[in-house]
Amino acid sequence: MMNSYILPLYLTLTGSIAVPVSDSVSSSSNSTTLTELCDSSYVQSLIPSNGTLLGIELIPSSVQAVVVDPSTQDSNSSGASSTSTYTSKYCSVTLEYTHTGKGDNVTVKYAFPSPDEFSNRFYLAGGGGYSLNSDATGGLTYGAVSGATSAGYDAFDYSLDEVFLYGNGSINWDATYMFSYQALGELTVVGKYLTREFYGLAQDEKLYTYFEGCSDGGREAMSQVQRWGDQYDGVIAGAPAFRFAQQQVLHVFSATVEHTLGYYPPTCELEKIVNATIEACDGLDGRVDGVISRSDLCALEFDLESLVGQPYYCAATTSSSLGFGFSKRDEASQTSHTPEQSGNITQEGIAVAKQIYDGLFNSDGERAYFSFRIGSSLDDADATYNADDDAWELNIPSTGGLYVQKFIKLLDLDNLENLDGVTYDTLIDWMKTGMYRYFDSLQTTVTDLTTFRDSGGKLIHYHGESDPSIPPASSIHYWQSVKDTMYGNLTFEDSLKQLDDWYQFYLIPGAAHCGANDLQPGPYPETNMEIMINWVENGVKPSGLNATVSEGKYASENQELCKWPTRPLWKSDNLSTFECSFDEASYKSWTYDLPAFKIPVY
Repeated sequence: MMNSYILPLYLTLTGSIAVPVSDSVSSSSNSTTLTELCDSSYVQSLIPSNGTLLGIELIPSSVQAVVVDPSTQDSNSSGASSTSTYTSKYCSVTLEYTHTGKGDNVTVKYAFPSPDEFSNRFYLAGGGGYSLNSDATGGLTYGAVSGATSAGYDAFDYSLDEVFLYGNGSINWDATYMFSYQALGELTVVGKYLTREFYGLAQDEKLYTYFEGCSDGGREAMSQVQRWGDQYDGVIAGAPAFRFAQQQVLHVFSATVEHTLGYYPPTCELEKIVNATIEACDGLDGRVDGVISRSDLCALEFDLESLVGQPYYCAATTSSSLGFGFSKRDEASQTSHTPEQSGNITQEGIAVAKQIYDGLFNSDGERAYFSFRIGSSLDDADATYNADDDAWELNIPSTGGLYVQKFIKLLDLDNLENLDGVTYDTLIDWMKTGMYRYFDSLQTTVTDLTTFRDSGGKLIHYHGESDPSIPPASSIHYWQSVKDTMYGNLTFEDSLKQLDDWYQFYLIPGAAHCGANDLQPGPYPETNMEIMINWVENGVKPSGLNATVSEGKYASENQELCKWPTRPLWKSDNLSTFECSFDEASYKSWTYDLPAFKIPVY
């Protein structure tokens, strides 16, 4: 540790200004420049002695510090790859550590803003798919130090699925645990220590710590709340991919429905079913705006059978998909060519859609998992067009097929070849295998968040209501599990009051996976971090999330997102008639038991 009496001597030896830590390198005094601080030897001197951070042995000789000017090409050699729009100079620091007694090697990199722009904040961003975030600069715009980690398996260049197996049948457990939660927690512990030393923060001076992510980044955010709760002040988790086994196998469910029913709908037929459903359910929330703001009312009141016979038409297209962000590998991308299509919605097509929206059940009729909300895109059900036979055929999304092959069957293959012999019970067995095998790693379903709450942590959790990749009921089920675990002895109303002080969940009407929905031009929140910072640092508890409509009839309109379990209702098209209301029947429609599993699924 660099004590206050050491820094003046160090600065004297290096020819810099000799002033005490408490006066020079703090958020309140900026007399020390970034250039003076961003020196490899100086950063080396900040490294704690082994034993200070239990289980982590930092390697001082590995430290490299360089000033990066984003406006020049210097950033190319800084080791801090960035997609940030930040334009001020910052200090890029890389260093390595090993776990005591293991002999492994983990590289971490941090971006330190100049002292005059530092706002006593540390920030991490989540990644996506099987990848951790590799950009260390995401927090700079918030006046925060931020970082990224190799996780011990070069996560800067490789995703977990690429290193998961040493060979058929042999799991790389170190990489699995590091990806699941450990690497990010260690990145935070090391980063916060260095941040305090780098800027000379006094022991009683607060360093606000934030994490933000969506999709698997949302799961990563939740992993930190669950496993490293005392390290964070504010966490924003969007559409978390927790309950990893159920979630990933679910990506095989739609294809299994088609395979079981023996019908592969043309993509245009599915698109017509979705668009007609949106049109039919649009006004159930009291306003016609092209958005299903109440998919619960749609599920309760709209009969998909009424769409049978409606005509559809689609022009020929060529499209590609990266698998909803669940893998960055090129091999996971899919390109499809579809011909011009026309016809009428069939009874068989409706049967496919209804079963997908209903969710997964075993052969005894017991529910195993929920599925996508009615009106959501049925992207996992997109069949492949065979031009030679002029027929639509089975297409297994690689997002699910890769997981089954590598993480369940432990075979180094990127997708399932077919679904021969696969039933709904088979899917549930795969879910059970993954749930038990990765219960303490990838599942990310710890529901006792006492440590996070008691440490003063604040959590904003959100999910798009029409997410076609991760069902929004997944988030609601977890929220309910936390409520029952932590406040099961309280009344429903009292438990809501207790949760509201630190854990708020928002369902975003019409939104897709971690973004706005092209089919439903609804509101999407853009200022979550600002709201979180205001909550954490100024005590301003959110009453809702602000969101802006990007296109359509009400483009640019700012709408408030309702805090769960209230739901949006309009008395007219006028925004002033909007209200957030609680509907018990609606709430119950989002509540699921999963008896196909004989242990609780949180």
